[in-house]
Amino acid sequence: MTHGRTFTIDRIGPRDLAKMNAMLTLFGEVFGESETYSERRPPAPYLEKLLAGDSFIALAAVEDGEIIGGLAGYELRKFEQQRSEIYIYDLAVAEPHRRRGVASALIAALQPIAAERGAWVIYVQADHGDEPAIALYTKVGIREDVLHFDIAVERAR
Repeated sequence: MTHGRTFTIDRIGPRDLAKMNAMLTLFGEVFGESETYSERRPPAPYLEKLLAGDSFIALAAVEDGEIIGGLAGYELRKFEQQRSEIYIYDLAVAEPHRRRGVASALIAALQPIAAERGAWVIYVQADHGDEPAIALYTKVGIREDVLHFDIAVERAR
């Protein structure tokens, strides 16, 4: 899909492993966490299965064959009603391409996917102090102040 700009938004599928790997590299660079996104990168069969599944959504902003932005999200099916929510897990734009509408275009491309899946909301988390993210999400959504807790998978004994 084009957005009247010089980049396109592509949905990454199971045959697009080069794009997925480029997006993982981009996330690592933008977030300053290259080791997290590269050190134990999943093998091709894992990524293919993830991208072929119905709960993961990956979108890439592409310009001149280069991934300049990416969005990774999950569809969470609800139990209390027959509906789902879409959680934007990661959203990043390479530094030289910021302030060009790339992040907004990625979110806009996610909206019809969410509607097609019957989702009732898309939500995202922003960290305190990340003013550019907070400004973007305030522009496209309604702010809710919540607390986030990380719980260890295994309790210490």
